[in-house]
Amino acid sequence: MLRVYGIKNCDTVKKTLKFLDQEKTDYDFIDFKKQVPTKEEILNWKKVFGDWPVNKRGRTFKSVAEDFEAASDSEKIKIIQEKTSTIRRPITTDGKSFCFGHDEAFLKKLV
Repeated sequence: MLRVYGIKNCDTVKKTLKFLDQEKTDYDFIDFKKQVPTKEEILNWKKVFGDWPVNKRGRTFKSVAEDFEAASDSEKIKIIQEKTSTIRRPITTDGKSFCFGHDEAFLKKLV
């Protein structure tokens, strides 16, 4: 079963969910506003992504960028958990492979 992490009102998340719905694909949606990602999830995404899973071009990240860049790893995790809108989204996974953002080619491989 696919898991899609994101925020319901995000346009990129909406595109991914619409695609999965059109393909009649079952998925679990984890809304960052209702379920804050765990430290382990964030660290796993960092490992997969090769960097912190944040959208550095996003408005929310820009508002905390200076604090984030000066923070220790544990402080960065806390910032991400407190400001979930900083997370690059959606994050889609089948448990083995991950996609950050909307990528129909990746999704087609999973459906």
